[in-house]
Amino acid sequence: MPTQDAWPALPLSAWADTYATLHMWTQIVGKIRLALAPRVNHWWHVPLYVSARGLTSSAIPYGSRTFEMTFDFIDHQLRLDTCDGNRRTVALAPRTVADFYADVMESVRALQIDVGIWPMPVEVPSPIRFDQDTQHASYDPMWANRWWRILQQVDGVFQEFRGRFLGKSSPVHFFWGSFDLAVTRFNGRPAPLRSDPIMREAYSHEVISAGFWPGGGAVPDTSFYAYAAPEPAGFKGASVSPADATYRRDLGEYLLPYESMRTAASPRNVLLEFLQTTYEAGADPQAWNRQALERQ
Repeated sequence: MPTQDAWPALPLSAWADTYATLHMWTQIVGKIRLALAPRVNHWWHVPLYVSARGLTSSAIPYGSRTFEMTFDFIDHQLRLDTCDGNRRTVALAPRTVADFYADVMESVRALQIDVGIWPMPVEVPSPIRFDQDTQHASYDPMWANRWWRILQQVDGVFQEFRGRFLGKSSPVHFFWGSFDLAVTRFNGRPAPLRSDPIMREAYSHEVISAGFWPGGGAVPDTSFYAYAAPEPAGFKGASVSPADATYRRDLGEYLLPYESMRTAASPRNVLLEFLQTTYEAGADPQAWNRQALERQ
């Protein structure tokens, strides 16, 4: 596939309204998974996953049945499927979050799945309850499809990078709270306890994490990021490549602009270089046992 097709442009300003609406829609589906999926360490029962057509919750057990919720960014619908062959669909089209929320919850009930969720968005400024949100109502199918196609490409590179590591590593998963695709490596050592219970579970052990985020707030456009938690001495001054990767002191993260990566001669190699050098910047000062943890 030509590079320009595999890694198309994704300027935040061009799809900001669709992004904001999709953020709320994915939170609704994600909260259903959070409510019903068995708990897994570091909140790994919470995210969604890149699929061949969009984003999926994966199979969720419900009594003697299982069900799955899938955002289809080709046919532009949310599919709710149960193991006994029943299906409900919710249209992905310009509509308010309140309308989408009501349709999703009615569809879940129609499949005889009893679930209640806290209808307040998380990790966003000035949140509006799902059932009262008539502000976010944009959906451009072209931009939604383009964003997902980029997620597919990023997911493939992240999977390749994950496969190089023999130690504990997260799946490549999509966190609907922060709207980013991430992969995290662990060295097995406990980390200092955090006061916030959510962060305490997420960062119970030393990690080096990388991800892909459309941007927002202090980050004006689509970027890759990488950080170490806890951050070791010397991390921010490490030799990281490519040259366009920079350390943001306000975030405690390295950022690589997506536009810089996608326009390189080999975007895949540039992204792998960023992932590897930021990993080394965190692993070496903390004396990770790299010989045991990495494929030689």
